[in-house]
Amino acid sequence: MRSPALLLLAAVMIFIAGIVTSGPLLNKTIYQKRNPVRGYLDMIDLNTDQKRKVEAIRQDFLPKADLIRKDLRRKRIVLNDLIFASNPDMKAITETTGEISYLQSLLEKEVINHILQEKEILTPAQQKQFQEIIRKEFEKGGLGIHGERGRSDK
Repeated sequence: MRSPALLLLAAVMIFIAGIVTSGPLLNKTIYQKRNPVRGYLDMIDLNTDQKRKVEAIRQDFLPKADLIRKDLRRKRIVLNDLIFASNPDMKAITETTGEISYLQSLLEKEVINHILQEKEILTPAQQKQFQEIIRKEFEKGGLGIHGERGRSDK
């Protein structure tokens, strides 16, 4: 039989280990809340005028992208229900996957347009930085649109 003191000591040690290991995560979360990255241009040093222009571009883009992402989520839920129905309707599944493909294409076009708009306000050196950021995201499997990831690593 283990003594209550030994069990208490073990519990305290596990608690402390949890605090110690979550410290870097907490610091990262606190940093992100103070300095949120809303887009890839937040990773580049921009002047005040560029920041103002980026905000205007985002005010147009983000609501559009958000609506498309919401539609995609809704269609994927419908697809899930169709796939797991007791008697799956292949015609409806095919139609829904076509709608999902259309929305994905639409989102991709919006993202490309957004990147081109942002690129226009950058200096040549900033454009090079921006290109490297975007390339790294493409190499990882795609662009995460301002906090949203479509990849399987998230």
